Amino acid sequence: MSELKPLAYLDNNATTQVDPKVLETMLPYLSEHYGNPSSIHQFGEQVGKALELARTQVQTMIGASHSSEIIFTSCATEATTTAIMSALEAFPQRKEVITSVIEHPATLDLCQTLARKGYKIHWIEVDSRGRLDMEAYKKALSPNVAIASFMWANNETGSLFPIRGMAELAKQHDVLFHTDAVQVAGKLPIQVADSGIDLLSLSGHKFHAPKGVGALYLRRGAKFRPLLRGGHQERGRRAGTENSSGIVALGKACELAQLSIEQDSPRISMLRDRLEQGLLAKVPNCFVTGDPRHRVPNTSNIAFEFVEGESILLMLDQHGIAASSGSACTSGSLEPSHVMRAMDIPYTAAHGAIRFSLSRFTTDTMIDQVLAVLPGIIAKLRMLSPYWDAAADQPAQESFSPVYG
Repeated sequence: MSELKPLAYLDNNATTQVDPKVLETMLPYLSEHYGNPSSIHQFGEQVGKALELARTQVQTMIGASHSSEIIFTSCATEATTTAIMSALEAFPQRKEVITSVIEHPATLDLCQTLARKGYKIHWIEVDSRGRLDMEAYKKALSPNVAIASFMWANNETGSLFPIRGMAELAKQHDVLFHTDAVQVAGKLPIQVADSGIDLLSLSGHKFHAPKGVGALYLRRGAKFRPLLRGGHQERGRRAGTENSSGIVALGKACELAQLSIEQDSPRISMLRDRLEQGLLAKVPNCFVTGDPRHRVPNTSNIAFEFVEGESILLMLDQHGIAASSGSACTSGSLEPSHVMRAMDIPYTAAHGAIRFSLSRFTTDTMIDQVLAVLPGIIAKLRMLSPYWDAAADQPAQESFSPVYG
């Protein structure tokens, strides 16, 4: 018996549905077009040409100057690790890295490892909206810094850092600048050519390509040292036989995103706002986290006070609704996520933070399903909460109320 398909998939920041057009484009490279792109015979040559087309498609989507600035990787984690470790190897006399306290674990864990090895990590704090302390960032920039690495959009809240301005500041100090653009690629227009960004990571499965393929943008002229050695692939910058079918799929996903982003973003944003406004009207003691004025169009993180996120997710799943929690309780931890803690979200709310992330395949019906089901779930869980009776008459945190327009 086959499993039921979710009625409402709202976990697109975790992964997205492969676009049918992307699947159609990649399938031949899993069957008849099986040549190694490095081979000089026709079986390899035709695959090599497909990879170069994909490289151009990625270049176009992110607004790079040259297709040669695109390096294909297995994922964004590899791309981010490559960027940071390359900078440290290219500038061995520089022993400092700048990043934020709310980064994805791909950056966070790597920098923690570097700190244990003796590198100085400048951890830049954020405020209650997830906005970066720009004064602290400016003070951290110096000739001792090898690289500054910041996510463009936070994966939990969708809040945006002012990446272009940050890249320009780094450039003034001759510091390499890398951005983890995983949650921005395919959702907002990107133009790296005139941005001051030296390196940029993206992952295909976040915008309707399959898992297992990503890319690293490397500005022409920027110092670089490969992470993976042992082959001439990717112009000697990333060894290993290319994932041909995945790369072709990534290219097609970039092409589709480039064509549809102007139409998709406003529609997705309207769906997100309708979801938020509906829940805030129906559920007391909840609020939107992050910076509502500066965020990607598809992401909403709502904190429901006095309930556990894991319980919410389990009950949503029973109704065919897929979302994710801002809490780490699904991993066995009783602590809220590092993002919620860094933003000083009250513990009574941080534990109940739920992320809804939409895509171009999200429908009005999916939003209606959440609005019909979730208020009752919260009410039921609060009846079981020892904290709810004492707090039921208290107003929600006004300082975290959403702002629209």
